[in-house]
Amino acid sequence: MTIIQVINPNTSPAMTETIAQAARSVAAASTQIVAVSPRHGVPSIEGHADEAIAAVGVMDLVKQGKAQGVSGHVIACFGDPGLLAARELASGPVIGIAEAAMHTATLVATRFSIVTTLPRTLIIARHLLQQYGFTHHCAALHAIDLPVLALEDGSGLAQEKVREQCIKAKQRDGSGAIVLGCGGMATLAQQLTQELGLPVIDGVSAAVKMVESLVALGFGTSKHGDLAYPLQKNATGIFEHLN
Repeated sequence: MTIIQVINPNTSPAMTETIAQAARSVAAASTQIVAVSPRHGVPSIEGHADEAIAAVGVMDLVKQGKAQGVSGHVIACFGDPGLLAARELASGPVIGIAEAAMHTATLVATRFSIVTTLPRTLIIARHLLQQYGFTHHCAALHAIDLPVLALEDGSGLAQEKVREQCIKAKQRDGSGAIVLGCGGMATLAQQLTQELGLPVIDGVSAAVKMVESLVALGFGTSKHGDLAYPLQKNATGIFEHLN
């Protein structure tokens, strides 16, 4: 059995459940999804400081997952916080949802658009596009101008704004696919794909299938080079639990 640890790097239980629902909807029958979130951290991740805090929680959970024998890990925040650090700690594959969604988009379209939450996160998305080498594939980025937790408030407003921005992206950008830029949007992808008639990609689902594929191929995270296990050092103070 393949066991995939799906990490919501924020502390919102509702968002963890949304992410888990999306992951389980695409997982193979032989795959077990273990959805987790840190005990300490921030309720939503909407900036660089939030990501720095979240990265420590991600590292802690990856370490726990590895000890429990999971096959691989998904970091279910569109900023991919702590991704490379998590890969150093892990033996199995570790996939971030922004990375997964962008890769997937380039396999089904020559250009894609991104729809995310707050305008300030557009800059973070641009940094990731540059880091992953997809800048020339991205036609445009759009923000619904609502915070992440608006996706969990039950009003439906954030979901409708996501829909509106996806329609705008289809009409104006000339993109063949749309990437949803938040783990809290994960359950919207299938319906929007059917409604818009083009791939609307949720990174949680994409990352789960990538981990399944890598595990099936027998590939874990390479330990040759910079992703080798961290050098043994004694962390102190609030980081002591990472020892």
